[in-house]
Amino acid sequence: MIVQMRICVPAELTGLVAEQCEQQPGTAEVAVHAGASVHPRGDVVVAYIARESVEELLEKLHVLKIESLGSIAVSAPEFVLSDRADRAEETAPGEGADTVIWEEVSRQTGEESRLSWTFLSFLVLATLLAAIGIVTDSTIAIVGAMAVGPEFGPLAALAVAVVRGNWRLGGRASLALGPGFPTAMLTTALITWLALPANLFPRDVLDRASAAEFIYHPGPFSLVVAVLAGGAGMLSVISGRSAALIGVFISVTTVPAAGFVAVALVLGEFNKAAGSALQLLVNLGGIVAAAVAVLYFHRLVTRRLSDGAALRLRRQALRARR
Repeated sequence: MIVQMRICVPAELTGLVAEQCEQQPGTAEVAVHAGASVHPRGDVVVAYIARESVEELLEKLHVLKIESLGSIAVSAPEFVLSDRADRAEETAPGEGADTVIWEEVSRQTGEESRLSWTFLSFLVLATLLAAIGIVTDSTIAIVGAMAVGPEFGPLAALAVAVVRGNWRLGGRASLALGPGFPTAMLTTALITWLALPANLFPRDVLDRASAAEFIYHPGPFSLVVAVLAGGAGMLSVISGRSAALIGVFISVTTVPAAGFVAVALVLGEFNKAAGSALQLLVNLGGIVAAAVAVLYFHRLVTRRLSDGAALRLRRQALRARR
């Protein structure tokens, strides 16, 4: 896959940035637009480069502090017809689908991990849908609740925060999950309590709900499923295959477990509520642990910019500014 990098850079660093882009394996084209940037003043360098080479080039640009002096924008054109682009992809090391662009992953998970009314609304609605599926013994409603739940975004952000040491991102994700699940569970419990006088469901409904037995019976396979789902979910995030996330959502019982806890507490089924709460914790922990493992693996196999190369770039940047 070929991506476009648009780099806004001070004029004194334009030559060095263009040189780094041109020398980067996997580069198809480099164009320099002198004086194209008005605010801030400077030039614009546009490069077409194979996705698998983007992370290494970004590291070189970070050494030059381009993100502070100007800006870096990365986008993926829908269609590029170029023999040079084809050759660039062939010469670039690795495979584009296996490439992790860390800044892209951090920003994507960061956007999905914010505590917002939209996030809370989706989580509350998903938990209510799970509760309805539980009291009506409807597997379809429970699976629907799994698909609606937005909790994977903050969980993925926690994994990225652990691997990259980005504690600001981790705090934001924790802030979304911390109040999020209790709010959804309290709302579900309140509505369940209000529904009892209307006799919408019998008080012994949990004894009859065969479709929900797996929710409050955590076992070894609960952790196995959570780990597999967490690994698959993080792979889908870093590879840009969002369709695979749907399968992740409907394979783990985070939202159904939260809904079951709320219903069971209202009905006085404290043992089942405890089992469901354990199921929730096992799933959350397993997803984060697996996502962290996937990211660490990619970090180990991804080529990193050496300290010597970084030092040489810093010296060149200082000479260019003088």
